[in-house]
Parts: sequence; C-alpha cells; structure tokens
Amino acid sequence: MQKEVRLRWLFLANLLNNAGAAFMWPLTTVYMHNYLHQSLTFSGTVLFWMSLAMILGNYVGGRLFDHWRPYWTAILGVTISTVTLATLIFWHSLWPYAIGLIIVGFGDGISMTVVNAYAATVTTKSNRYVFNMLYLALNVGVVIGTLLVGYLLDLGISVVFMVTTACYIGLFIIVLATFNVHLANKDTADEVEPVKQDTTPSHKRQLIWLICLMIFTIYMSYALWESLLSVHMTNLGIPFRRYSEVWTINGLLIILSQPIVTLFNEKFKIGTQIGFGITLFALSFLGLVFARQYVDFIVIMVVLTLGEVIGLPIVPAWVDDMAAASQRGKYQGRFNMALSLGRAVGPLFGGMMVAQFSYSILFMTVTALMLLALIGVLIKARHEHLLNG
Repeated sequence: MQKEVRLRWLFLANLLNNAGAAFMWPLTTVYMHNYLHQSLTFSGTVLFWMSLAMILGNYVGGRLFDHWRPYWTAILGVTISTVTLATLIFWHSLWPYAIGLIIVGFGDGISMTVVNAYAATVTTKSNRYVFNMLYLALNVGVVIGTLLVGYLLDLGISVVFMVTTACYIGLFIIVLATFNVHLANKDTADEVEPVKQDTTPSHKRQLIWLICLMIFTIYMSYALWESLLSVHMTNLGIPFRRYSEVWTINGLLIILSQPIVTLFNEKFKIGTQIGFGITLFALSFLGLVFARQYVDFIVIMVVLTLGEVIGLPIVPAWVDDMAAASQRGKYQGRFNMALSLGRAVGPLFGGMMVAQFSYSILFMTVTALMLLALIGVLIKARHEHLLNG
C-alpha cells in the first residue's frame, strides 16, 4: 500500500480548499452589509466566530490525525464544509448564513491541519520544497477565489455558493481517492512509544511555542490588510477598486516568485531565511505610516509579498523538523491555531487601536510586535543550535 499522499494531490487539495475559503472571506462583509443590511460590527463579529471555529477545527484535526485515523479525519473535515455550503445554496438568510459560516470555519480548520500533517509525511521531496508548494497552492487558490467572487456575486448569492460547493466537492473526491495511505513513519513511531506521550524534546517544544507566537503577530498584522486597509485607503481618496487591485498584485507576485524562491531554499539556513523574510514583511508595515498615494501602497505590498514568500512558507517545515514523528498533527495544528487566532484578533485589535489612537500608532505597534517576536525566536533558536532546522 502507498505510504504517502503524492505531492500533486496535496497541492490540488490545498488549492481547492483555499479557493473555496477565499470566496467566503471578502463576501461576508459585502453580503451582510449591502444585502442583509447588517452593521460592519456584526459582520466582523461573525468573522471572529468563524475564526474561533477554525481554531477549534485546527485543534480537533491535529488531535484526530495523531490519535485516530488520518484518512477519516480528512473525510470528516471536508464533509462538514461541503454539506454546510450545499445547504447555503438554498437557505442563506441572515442566521443560516452566519451559523453556516461558523460551521464551515470548523470544517476548514480540520482540513487545513490535516493537509499540513499529510504534507509532513512526504519523503520523496524535502519538507521545505513540500511546504513551499503548499503555500503556492494556497495563494493560487486565494487569487482564483478573490478574482471570481466579485463577478459571481452579480449573478446572485446562490451562484456563489454553487461554485464554492463545486470546489469542495472536488476536494472531497481528491481526499476520498488519494488520502487513504499507510503512513509508515507515523505508524512506526506509534509502535515504539505511547501515542499520548509527547516525545518532542522540551527545548524544541519551547521554540515551537515561540514560533506560534510569532505567527500570531504576523497574521494579526496581515489581517489588517484584509479589513482596515480598505477603509484607510478610501479615506485617503483612493477608490475601492484600487484596493482590490493591490491584492491581485500580491497574488500574482506570490505565484511568479514562489518557484524562484524554492530554487534557492536549500542554500540558506532555515533561520536565516525566516529572519530575513519576516524582517522585510514587518518593516513593510512601518511604510504604511507614511503612505498617502496609491503607488505607495503598491510598493509596500510588493515589499510585504517578497518578505512573505521568502520567510513564511518554510515556517511549518521548521516546526515539522522539530516535532516528533508521532506528534506531527499536534504541532501542525498548533501552528494553524496561531495563524487562525491572529486572523481573528487582527480586525478587532486594529479597530480598537484606530479608535483610541490612530492608524500610524497601529502600524508602528504591529511592526514592533512582529520584530520582537522574531527576535525571541531567533535568540532561542541560536541558543539551542536549531537555526538549521
């Protein structure tokens, strides 16, 4: 029996999962505010609960992957999302829509953790290469989803849910047909040690927690681009369509640059690459303090994207390097929980900071938080001689 899921199927699964999810994020605020006549605060609250449900899904997915059956865990996650979205095609008034989004968040949380955990078992390619390809798939999916949703909404909300459901049905077919493999590394580890015992060394566990804190600050900051930056740019007199174009630039730049970065991955220490990339990413937010023209935001997004492509895709690979074989699902789950929590907190934190202080103070604060978290990670990694991964 095959001992790992082929990378092309993991790539396609991640692409379809994130294309489907990308239909939902930009749609929620517009649909709830313009069509269901709800306040921006209400739609933000729904997104917050969706993110919390995703965090719970990340945790459940990691636990079930390690302690139950990986294949059936994958089936469970995609089934929850697919059935819920299919229901929303016919039943999408306020509360069914809000509750449906939260359930989809839970299902997606399971699916995304399981895909990462399966990716960690691939041995035919280096784990840096594998996670870079997953990151590329994620961004191709996001570009497809965000580009299509604007056009599809004009055809009606039911059409949006039909296309989204089609993405998840494709994901379900891939999981059903290709994820039922015999995970040799995991099974061997489970035979040697009790499954409940965490055999990851304590100094590596501590570093993984610091990495999760860093990822939390990064995605809390990134979420500001998905929420507050549209308001900030329009306040400066920049049309909303220009804001959408900035995201298109982000997606296309990731797709074009990711394969180039992948070629150079093995030439640098993992700590050096993450340190450089995340520093670039963090400093781009400092540039937002001075941005006033549309071209400023384009330059800042280019810098942010280059930092993102260099530093972020290999972080889960570093986590995987340090985790015990029988704990892969657990630690990939924690990584995804930190990411989801950051996305949940970002818009609320940003809104409170702007209300109490200003956009400039907000951008300087998140820059400082990201850099401090990164410094903590690099100092710990250097002290424990883990900068190579």
